[in-house]
Amino acid sequence: MKKRILAAMLTGVLVLGMAGCGNSASDESSEAETSEASAEEEATDQFDETTVTIFAAKSLNSVVDELIALYNETQPNVEIVTSYDSSGTLMAQIEEGAACDVFFSAAQKQMDELEENGLLIEGTRANAVNNQVCVVTYKDSGTSVTGLENLADAKSFALADGSVPVGKYTRQALVNAGMMEEVEDVSLLTTQQVSEALGGIEINECANVGAVAAAVAEGSNEVGTVYKSDTYGFEDDLEILEIVSYDLTGNVIYPIAQTVNDEADELQSEAALDFIQFLISDTAKEVYQKYYFDTDVE
Repeated sequence: MKKRILAAMLTGVLVLGMAGCGNSASDESSEAETSEASAEEEATDQFDETTVTIFAAKSLNSVVDELIALYNETQPNVEIVTSYDSSGTLMAQIEEGAACDVFFSAAQKQMDELEENGLLIEGTRANAVNNQVCVVTYKDSGTSVTGLENLADAKSFALADGSVPVGKYTRQALVNAGMMEEVEDVSLLTTQQVSEALGGIEINECANVGAVAAAVAEGSNEVGTVYKSDTYGFEDDLEILEIVSYDLTGNVIYPIAQTVNDEADELQSEAALDFIQFLISDTAKEVYQKYYFDTDVE
């Protein structure tokens, strides 16, 4: 199913062609040609035409789009189809039978549930990146809010639902900061409960982190909580008031894994695994860092 470049044969032809020339210029040329052929020999095998579908957290939209373009430079025959939404929504779609090859979640909880339900390919799960929750406002808002501690001073607060990872991490931070009572599952804390804990502040409940970023950037809400990576591209619109410490949120790990897809053939499955390996490679790490992700993960 793959096409392998016969670099070794090319090397042999080049070496024979250069034999007997005897001068230093010829030797240098021979060495250069041999080196080039060796590089070709190590080139990545290309898959035949296939399609891989990835379900990825909304906060990964921009970085994954760039990584797909980079991946296709070496694998032009693999079409990557994307679906971006909150990790909870995507998990539910997979559980309901949606055709998906790769799941890239913004939290461990959703990946854990899929694994418990036997919907992940064993041995393919890996932690890709870490992130940080930030309290943000729009540029020149004049807000008196400086971070989590005085969120109650805001006129309005854009907050993702508890089923959305950034909404869960925000609730966890509020609990750990002593601003809300400790509960067994912070994701179940309602928007109303958060509002009451913050003195009755008006809260705009958002479906995903992208909606939070947009609501604050356009000035519909005075403050909001997003991931640091979500501020990429919004540098002229958003101001970070506080980067919430991991001590309050816990690690914001983004796991990735290949999902069970009964509709996928062998070629598609192999390409999906290859794409995952690219997404956790050193090459990919450089791209993540550009988008403000933390790549220091185990």
